[in-house]
Amino acid sequence: MTDLHAAAKRCLDATDPAEKLRLTHLTWQRFLDGELQPDAASPAPEPIAAPGRPSKPVLVNARHLPQRGLGSEEGRAALVHAVAHIEFNAINLAWDAVYRFRGRPLAYYRDWASCAHDEARHFAMLAERLQELGHAYGDFDAHDGLWQMAEKTAHDDTARMALVPRVLEARGLDVTPGMIERLRRLRDTRTVAILEVILREEVAHVAAGTRWYRHCCQRDGIEPIAHFFALIRHYMGVNLRGPFNRPARLDAGFVDAELDRLAALAADNTPAS
Repeated sequence: MTDLHAAAKRCLDATDPAEKLRLTHLTWQRFLDGELQPDAASPAPEPIAAPGRPSKPVLVNARHLPQRGLGSEEGRAALVHAVAHIEFNAINLAWDAVYRFRGRPLAYYRDWASCAHDEARHFAMLAERLQELGHAYGDFDAHDGLWQMAEKTAHDDTARMALVPRVLEARGLDVTPGMIERLRRLRDTRTVAILEVILREEVAHVAAGTRWYRHCCQRDGIEPIAHFFALIRHYMGVNLRGPFNRPARLDAGFVDAELDRLAALAADNTPAS
């Protein structure tokens, strides 16, 4: 197999996490070695459906997930599981971006294959930490918000680049520093070290979303800031939460005008006390 799109589909379809990680690392290495290339003759992508994933975790509405404190080992395990689930979804999201959107520059495919490789490494670190805490991936319920947005944007690469990396995944840039601080106070240095790696590398992943969102806008003659907020309104209403990690988002390619408008939207969406 030399078709990158077909190789991405194999990664996407793998249901066993260990096999998905193995295929992801192999596909990335073969891409680096020049053995895989996007092929214009590749069959058209299939309609988007649920990606390959194990039978557990059970997927529920996010509102139904219990709130657990970090003071107990069980609570810390639940947090690690939640982040692991995000990283597992992120592997699928990156490979779907490679598989679904055709005729893009080679750098586009390199960015998203590289992201998949990173997310697989993040998931492996978190799965190991879960095991140290006496749990495994699938032991806690989870939600499917990231993949639901992938389904909604499967027809539009501009919307996908805007909303998955730059809104949903970028939320990790905002909330992870607070997690790290709370875990540091609890002296959970092992989880802190993992989250610090993830936070540092996720900036580059959000930056890839910014880069290719702007590429799409330039290709289509669209003003990127106005369109970004039009997409948020269309797909999400005003369902945004702050505060935002301004330094990390600036490093990920956001501009001050976007961050000011995001902060204003989040403030408008904050219930009165």
